Amino acid sequence: MLGTASQVPTRARAHNGYVLRWDRAGFLFDPGEGTQRQLTYAGVAASSITHICLTHSHGDHTFGLPGVLQRMALDGARHEVTLLYPAEAEAYVDLLVRLAGPPPQLRLRRQPCGPGVAVDADGWRLVADRLDHRVPALGWRVEEKDGRRVLPDRLAAAGVRGPDVRRLLAEGSLRVDGRVVRAEDVTVPRRGQVFAFVMDTRPCAGAARLAAGADLLVCEATFLAADAQLARDYGHCTARQAAELAAAAEVRQLVLAHFSQRYGEDVAVFEAEAVQVLPGTVAARDLDRFALPARRGAGRHD
Repeated sequence: MLGTASQVPTRARAHNGYVLRWDRAGFLFDPGEGTQRQLTYAGVAASSITHICLTHSHGDHTFGLPGVLQRMALDGARHEVTLLYPAEAEAYVDLLVRLAGPPPQLRLRRQPCGPGVAVDADGWRLVADRLDHRVPALGWRVEEKDGRRVLPDRLAAAGVRGPDVRRLLAEGSLRVDGRVVRAEDVTVPRRGQVFAFVMDTRPCAGAARLAAGADLLVCEATFLAADAQLARDYGHCTARQAAELAAAAEVRQLVLAHFSQRYGEDVAVFEAEAVQVLPGTVAARDLDRFALPARRGAGRHD
């Protein structure tokens, strides 16, 4: 969590910025002003970022982009970097990229997006959906593709060992000692893990779809319930609404961010409101780190 402030940074909270490490991919969501500095404090190399995802065009979510692009080039990023954003923000994003140079050695690929699968990679996909803010906005969802988990006891009973395990999984079946062993005989379905990012929105159907069944949801909680009308007027959620969204979506871990400066520096008030609806909710502080919860059903055969 590089920064957790909304609109105005405070002494304790920097503007938005969120990094997700996912296998060999590195996602940077909504780099607000000061993201370069926060990356340094967090010990995250800018060159480790492979995808930059913008939810919308407001400055507290984007003003750090030119500096981040320049820093990535300076730090020696030689891989392709994909910049994803709402298609309606094309002209605005073009200005930000032009401010950055862009550095000629940085292989930047721009991808304007609408709802749907934005990236379909080996083992995971990045999905976008509409949010309800004052300007066109998208939320993001990283989904590990479903797979199968090998059960060692069943492998041993079937007499499959060594290189034959890989062959069985790749080919789907294998003949062992005169009989056919199928992959489904020695494995069980393994649900892919899910991370969801919902920022700057009123409660809406798109946010619910993004959050559905997520292992970890980072959600904005700009206001408290006492200011629910302000939240609606400005296109935001309260801490209670974020918790209600997560509870209805059966989210396993909810992390709140994007807090208004009107409530001071103590984010515990947001957490206290949310846990009344969803126990275990955490209000993030700058530079906090969160791990995806362990896989569901770990150690079980169902």
